[in-house]
Formats: sequence, C-alpha cells, structure tokens
Amino acid sequence: MGLSSWFARLRKPATGAGCPALAAAIEPKEQEPSTPEQVADLKAAWAELAEAAKESSATGFHACSRGGKPWQEDPAAIRSMAALLRRVSAEDAATEGPRAK
Repeated sequence: MGLSSWFARLRKPATGAGCPALAAAIEPKEQEPSTPEQVADLKAAWAELAEAAKESSATGFHACSRGGKPWQEDPAAIRSMAALLRRVSAEDAATEGPRAK
C-alpha cells in the first residue's frame, strides 16, 4: 500500500456504520438536568480551579474530554486540573528555589 492510499483512508469520514462502538462514541448522549447539588458542586470545582490558576504561573491550558462528558461539566475533572496546576506550581517553586530580589 502506497502513501497516497494510506492518506486516502485517513480522509474518509467515519460514519460508524461498520463500527457500533465508534458510532456510540461520536453521537452525543442525552443528559439529565443537573440537580441544585450538582450545580453547586460544579461551581465550587470551578472556584477551586480559578484559585489554583491565580496561584500558578500558568497563562492557559487545554484539556480534552473523555467518556462522552465534557470535562468542563465534570467536577472531578475540574478538580483534577486544579490539583495538577497546584502540583506543577509547587514543583516549579521547589526547583527554582528562593528568588533574589
């Protein structure tokens, strides 16, 4: 198989007709309305991420969703991002040492 045929295979749109698992992963799932507790938990997670971002030297980040639910709507994923920012900031501070003024 030559490169041109390999690239042609990449360009074909995935319809999911031959692969039900792929079709299920592509199609959006119906979501239940959030309860007030879930909304409060989501807001608290976003507040944690905002605080971690302020404390870090990060200017931005990019994340992708897994499992069919956007990470922006998953409090556990948001808290994981906050923990990651805190850990990276702590590691950076430990490797840089005290800053001279």
